Amino acid sequence: MKRTDFIRMLERNGWRVVRDKGPHTIYTNGTDCEPIPRHKELKELLVKAIIKRRGLK
Repeated sequence: MKRTDFIRMLERNGWRVVRDKGPHTIYTNGTDCEPIPRHKELKELLVKAIIKRRGLK
């Protein structure tokens, strides 16, 4: 999945950028944090794991 598509999904679900420095961008929903790697394409297993762990739609 493209990183930009996944970030749009995160933001639609209420996640916002906390820190955008280094090899990962850190997103939060107010209580939890999730690091997203800076690759143009994210591996499907990683995307599925984050979606399942965070209950994204």
